[in-house]
Amino acid sequence: MYAAIARFSIRRRRWVLTAWTLVFALGIALAGTLFGQLKESGGNSASESAQGRAILQEASTSGPRAVVLVKGPAVDAPATVTAVQQLTAKLAAMPFVTGTVNAYTSSDPHLRSNDGHESVVLVSLEKDTDHPMAAHHDVEAIREAAHGAVPGADVQVGGDAAAGLDGMVASTNDLMWAELLSMPVLLVALVFIFKGWRAAVLPVVASMATGAGAMLVLLGITHLTDVAPQALDVVQLLGLGLAVDYGLLMVNRFREARAAGSDVAAATEHTVRTAGRTVTFSALTVAAALSGLLLLDDPTFTSLALGGISTTLIAMTAALTLIPAFLASWGAKLKAAARQNAEDGQFGRLARRVQRHPVLVALGATAILAMTALPFLHVNTSLGDPRTLPATSESRQVSDSMAASFQQMGTEPVVVVAKVQPTDPRVLAYAEQLGHVKGVMSVAIEPGARGETTLIDVVPSGTTQGEPAQQLVRALRADRPSFTTYVTGEAASLVDFSDQIANRMPYAIAIIAVSTFLLLFLMTGSVLVPLKALVMNTLSLGATFGALVWVFQDGHLAQLLGFTSFGAIEAWAPPTIAVFAFGLSMDYEVFLLSRIKESHDELRDTNEAVAHGLQRSGRIITSAALLVMIVFLGFAAGQTLGIKEFGLALAIAVLVDATLVRCLLVPATMTLLGRANWWAPAPLRWVHRRVGLSETPAEVAIGAAM
Repeated sequence: MYAAIARFSIRRRRWVLTAWTLVFALGIALAGTLFGQLKESGGNSASESAQGRAILQEASTSGPRAVVLVKGPAVDAPATVTAVQQLTAKLAAMPFVTGTVNAYTSSDPHLRSNDGHESVVLVSLEKDTDHPMAAHHDVEAIREAAHGAVPGADVQVGGDAAAGLDGMVASTNDLMWAELLSMPVLLVALVFIFKGWRAAVLPVVASMATGAGAMLVLLGITHLTDVAPQALDVVQLLGLGLAVDYGLLMVNRFREARAAGSDVAAATEHTVRTAGRTVTFSALTVAAALSGLLLLDDPTFTSLALGGISTTLIAMTAALTLIPAFLASWGAKLKAAARQNAEDGQFGRLARRVQRHPVLVALGATAILAMTALPFLHVNTSLGDPRTLPATSESRQVSDSMAASFQQMGTEPVVVVAKVQPTDPRVLAYAEQLGHVKGVMSVAIEPGARGETTLIDVVPSGTTQGEPAQQLVRALRADRPSFTTYVTGEAASLVDFSDQIANRMPYAIAIIAVSTFLLLFLMTGSVLVPLKALVMNTLSLGATFGALVWVFQDGHLAQLLGFTSFGAIEAWAPPTIAVFAFGLSMDYEVFLLSRIKESHDELRDTNEAVAHGLQRSGRIITSAALLVMIVFLGFAAGQTLGIKEFGLALAIAVLVDATLVRCLLVPATMTLLGRANWWAPAPLRWVHRRVGLSETPAEVAIGAAM
């Protein structure tokens, strides 16, 4: 199959290059259409918080709310009163505004700050379920009207509606700047690695084609199901990383084959038959890991899985077709690789040193990884917190001011949605009862709900999603009134999300482990090697999570990385990073094991095979890790905390995996296991002989191709 793919890509290279050029052009041209089709996820619709939110939205006469903050002069100064009243009237006249209230038209004392120099105008927007992006345009219109409307005051617009707009803008800017920052550095690093610009360009071209192709696939998926904006982040991040990895591997194999004396056509075919097989195993392993997100039963995770799997498969297709077509066209101008054996190469010598003290190396590396994982034991999470937005974001600044100066309004309430009429005497009795619950600051019944639905706002002590708020959610659900209630709000959403992850994650881990084991078994014919790989990748993940908490939750390196810690990490980050980091770890595992297995088939000596395999793959693994880290660190340089967490955590995962795990733990453990590395029960050996895929020894393959 691989030989047929190679020959097609060689003989029809102009057609292949033209097809990928069209894919790239269409992907870029339709990118704007894709942005308009993406929809924010409302979470798992079966959760209590989601059901309560749906009833709340149905009962409410308004949609999201914008908060206009007027800061500076005294609230009761005549000029300020006049200007704020005029601004309020102007906002009320806008066609999409359903209601306004300010510190002068309401008796609520919480609409003005304690120091008397800040006040807010609450603006309710109309509901538009058919066009969820409409609120973004409404916020832009409100900001245009509000900025500069009060002389001598700083007027800013925040609230839920504004936070959604600012989050989208910040994420888009982060992605754009990440690519602009990483691409030049990536290209320079590739030129240094390959010592030539043509070889350096190929992985970059493959990554650009992969990103465009994945966007086309996502656009198609949006016509079948909702796709969250986060899926686009995955396409950009994973498309760059995997395409560069696969392109680097393919070009390196081609240069090795040329150094062995093959002509361009034979070297290209050999590259697809060997490195192409490795790329396929790697892509399938990464896709299997990403499929675990589907089992978490959440629309956002489903979008991430769909984006990641499609990107991985397109990166694989580009490596198997686009790269060979370029190699067939440019191959004669690419420099051949210098040939080394396990004795004279630095990675071969490293393997020999590890093999002399395998127990010490294995215990030392394991201890380092375990100690690095310890901070994860005190992890705290948040979900959609405005504090994850850049400090320059207008809605983030409004949120910070509200928390500091408006104690009652700075904390979002836990909302009890009661299926009973507001006039029912049981409602008032229940509200009075809630006022005596531990951790409750205030209780209020919202006016204006429609139908037989009552909305009760219960403001917790502390922050919106802090531990007191989460305990309040659980207390309200444990002690129900005589009528039906749904407990919703931001804290309730976090509780439901965390519980869902805790309940569903074991199933995701099981499918990832089983599918990874099967793929590695088919490649190696061993039972112990896949099990060992799963254990080592778990250690690597633990170290990554520990570093994530130490940096972002505990606030270490905050000044260096340009963020302000608020004592929590994004709730979606651990499961998402776990799956992506696991997939990338298996990516490098496949790179290394394929070369070790290839050498073992040649030499029939495990220690020699480990040394030869590490020498043949060590440079390519460390080079690939360096390049992928450049990509991920470009995302870590962003301003949005979620993207920063994601990028830095994956960069750490790649660094740990390419150094401690691949260069130390793998040689040490394989040396300790010896011949047992290749053990499998007789029935499984028969299965592998029938359906397993093994490498053809490198030198034999080159000779056959010639």
